[in-house]
Amino acid sequence: MRLIVNQIEKEVPENCSIDDVLQLIDAQPPYAVAINYEFVPKSKHAEAILQEGDAIEVITPVTGG
Repeated sequence: MRLIVNQIEKEVPENCSIDDVLQLIDAQPPYAVAINYEFVPKSKHAEAILQEGDAIEVITPVTGG
């Protein structure tokens, strides 16, 4: 199935969770995740099953002034 991950199209297996995609892209904490512009708490990453065409944003916090 196709997803958009950080604005890049990715092919992933069916019934993929957020955790699966994070592993696929080798995401390193800290980060926040949004699916279709809605924040998903870390406690839900393993159970949130993605759907064809979902847009996922993995956002790394930025510090500075």
